[in-house]
Amino acid sequence: MTLSRTLALATAAIATAATAAAFAPAANATTAGTTTEITASAGTSAKRWGTYYAPRRAAKALGTLTITGEDHATLPTADTVRISGKVYDNTRRSSCGWALFRITYRDGNQLPFRERWVRDCTFGSPVRFSFRQNDVYQIELKVCSEPRAARPSAKCRYSGTWETLYLSK
Repeated sequence: MTLSRTLALATAAIATAATAAAFAPAANATTAGTTTEITASAGTSAKRWGTYYAPRRAAKALGTLTITGEDHATLPTADTVRISGKVYDNTRRSSCGWALFRITYRDGNQLPFRERWVRDCTFGSPVRFSFRQNDVYQIELKVCSEPRAARPSAKCRYSGTWETLYLSK
């Protein structure tokens, strides 16, 4: 058994024990309308990602992933993933910074994916975003810079490499 596999099994055992602790009455405390972030000991883990850049640093994206309830039964997935962050357009001309997310999720025994994107076309003021997805297997990111449009071009979507932000193991 490899070291990484041993660590993964140990992490899964800890996560199972942590999930049981999550059902304690004070596990999801709320103070003044703000939910208190529960750490990995209660079955939730937050992870920073970024800074990722477009070619020639024309755009950048950064943020956090909050992963809740990893399930390793049939197809390993996270129950809920919250992706939040900012996209910056670093150019002073008429182009936009794009953050493209490819989210692979479980649908029965299949692993289809969907794309989400966020666009910022204003130099100096980033666009904030936040969204959730259920039954997530993998999240990938690509950052591009290109002219203003309703959706990213095929070149942005299909050329270059995707950065893996999360992979359920």
